[in-house]
Amino acid sequence: MSVVINTPNGNIGRNLALRLLDAGQSITVISRTAEKVADLAKRGAKVVEGSSDDAAVLDKAFAGASAVFWLTPPAMRPDFADWTQGMARLAAEKAKQHGVKRVVVLSSVGAQSGPGTGPVSVLKGVEEAFKAAVADVTILRPGYFMENLLRDLPSLLNASSLFLTTSPERRAPFVATADIAHKAADVLLDAGWKGHRYVGVHGPQDLTYAEVVEILSRELGRPVRYVQVSFDDARKAMLGMGLPGFMVDLYVQMYEAIPKGLMDAAEPRSAETTTSTTLAQWAREVLKPALEQARTAAA
Repeated sequence: MSVVINTPNGNIGRNLALRLLDAGQSITVISRTAEKVADLAKRGAKVVEGSSDDAAVLDKAFAGASAVFWLTPPAMRPDFADWTQGMARLAAEKAKQHGVKRVVVLSSVGAQSGPGTGPVSVLKGVEEAFKAAVADVTILRPGYFMENLLRDLPSLLNASSLFLTTSPERRAPFVATADIAHKAADVLLDAGWKGHRYVGVHGPQDLTYAEVVEILSRELGRPVRYVQVSFDDARKAMLGMGLPGFMVDLYVQMYEAIPKGLMDAAEPRSAETTTSTTLAQWAREVLKPALEQARTAAA
């Protein structure tokens, strides 16, 4: 099997690449900078340098491929929605042209809701583009990334608090990005599935933020508070951090979608959607070292 990975420099794409190489698979990675994936090249990965929105790059990467893992690249640009969906349509067209047999698309909980979910709004169009072009497509819809808590390092360091708009009693699936990569690898290595299907990736359990801070307090060895803030305060904070207004608008729209249920998982939790890494384990192995490093750097 020859698999193309279009985002090998992120947490999910990198872990997936390593997992497939460990399994003896042939992989091609698309990277704007070849030096960033030099370690993968040393292990036998083919590197196509360039951008995922470039037709020539996709032609070069997809030629001879039997499968593609597609993750929408993050980008802070005013035309994010049009750019993302245009790129997905292009990639789907190229996959069809080159006879790619199977595609695994990384999507998100809430993608089923379409408009009104901020940056997640674009993902339904991405899903549909690949479904229209390729016969066998698995769409992974993971829950809330545990790694998103790394964005809260400053508030954890300075105030020992999480400041978010979500109700502390609202439950959501929390999942480690390494587990998402492992699920993607399992799907790609499984020759038994056919057709179009949606697979949730939900971590070991749904958690409330009240439970999250209880776990973090225990694992970090210090009390952590949860502070629910208003949408307006969240907007002001993001603008104060220098985020452009169009991105702030998208994030606030997503936050507003959560209490409406638009960001809930469409796929019920099952043995297939449940993954192993607990928030406690992730906090010990990832968050605590990152917090200690940030504390040392600030000293």
